[in-house]
Amino acid sequence: MIRPFATTLSRWTCAAGLLALLASGIVVGAPHAHADENRWGFGSDLGLTSGTVNGTVFTLAFNGDYYLDRSFSIGPMMQLSPMGDLFQISFAGVGRYHFRLNNGINLVPLMGIGLIHANLDRGTGPGHVDRSDTSWYIPIGVSLEYQASHNLALSSTLIVNLHDIDLSPSLSEKDHTSVALLFGFRFGP
Repeated sequence: MIRPFATTLSRWTCAAGLLALLASGIVVGAPHAHADENRWGFGSDLGLTSGTVNGTVFTLAFNGDYYLDRSFSIGPMMQLSPMGDLFQISFAGVGRYHFRLNNGINLVPLMGIGLIHANLDRGTGPGHVDRSDTSWYIPIGVSLEYQASHNLALSSTLIVNLHDIDLSPSLSEKDHTSVALLFGFRFGP
C-alpha cells in the first residue's frame, strides 16, 4: 500500500521543524564569537554506503561545524544517496571531538542524532517496488584527517548509520544499519 501524500508531507514537515529547532538551539545556545574570531568550518565528502536496502550506493556528504573551542565542534551533517533505484537522504546534528596528533594528523570521533528518509523505486510490472519510509537516525563514526594547511584538512571518514527503515510489504527485510566510507576535505578556523 502506498502512503498518501499528506502523510509523507506531514513527516517532512515534522522533520523540517525538528531540524529548525536544533539549528536555532545551536545558534541561541552557542557563545557569541567576537568579530575577529572565525569559529565556523565546513566539509564535503564523496564515497560509498553499503548495507542499504539496495546494496552499495554512491553517497555525497556535507557538514557544518561551529567550534566551541579548538577541540570540540557541533553542527549539521547531511548524507545524500541520489543514484540508482534508491534515493536516501539523512540529516543529523553532530558533535565532533578533534584529537590533534603530531605531524598534522587529526583523529575526529563523531556522533549525532537526526532523521533519515529512504525511497526505493525498483523494477516494473508485478514485481515493481515503490516504497518509502522515514526513521530516526544515529550516525557514529570517526574521521582521519591530514592537516594540509592551517585551515584545510584532507579527510577519510567511516560512519556506521543506525536507523530503522521499513519498506514492507514490498521488501520483507528491514534496514537497521549501513556503513559509509567517505573521502573529502574540511575547512576550519
